[in-house]
Amino acid sequence: MLEELKEASEYIIKKIKEEDPLILELEEFARIHNVPIVTKEVAKYLEFMIKTHNVKNVLEVGTAIGYSGILMARLIEKNGGVLTTIEIDEERFNQAKENFAKAGLNNVKMILGDATCEIEKLDDNFDFIFIDASKGQYKKFFEDSYKMLNDRGIVFIDNIMFRGYLYKEYPKRFKTIVRKLDEFIDYLYENYDFTLLDFGDGVGLVYKTK
Repeated sequence: MLEELKEASEYIIKKIKEEDPLILELEEFARIHNVPIVTKEVAKYLEFMIKTHNVKNVLEVGTAIGYSGILMARLIEKNGGVLTTIEIDEERFNQAKENFAKAGLNNVKMILGDATCEIEKLDDNFDFIFIDASKGQYKKFFEDSYKMLNDRGIVFIDNIMFRGYLYKEYPKRFKTIVRKLDEFIDYLYENYDFTLLDFGDGVGLVYKTK
């Protein structure tokens, strides 16, 4: 979470009254086991985007425990849509599989593997692409998946400002990731219809036009 917006984010989160038992269970699991999931305000914005853009088919890069996937799959199910989601970690993959089953979802296509390879194997088109995986590979995830994005489709990139390290002091071990993300943001601004939002941990949006 970007430090400068911490108080505002805390205020917004208090206003979000979540009543779904499974979502609350996943949030608690993520908190206890330190699993990175989208923040509550980003989750609500993600749902808003799916609802207002009549999204049908979604590609998710980075399943984790299935938190964001469940939110999206529930919404697109109403449109006869399918969520294709890729996860590299087998333990997380299996946890997500159980959680999708708990949610009673039958419109999820799960792929276990490295998204840097798996995206290229896909032969589908998507209305919406959600990227929240290895930060150092964001540009490759984007370029590989953007080819399959339908006209007027959206790419939603979470955690693109990486804990605020792109504009403040950061641990030396993150030097390469910070550089890659900073260059990626420049690349998106220069070549695409892109906007960067400073909430959650930074959200990047790309809109595809002909």
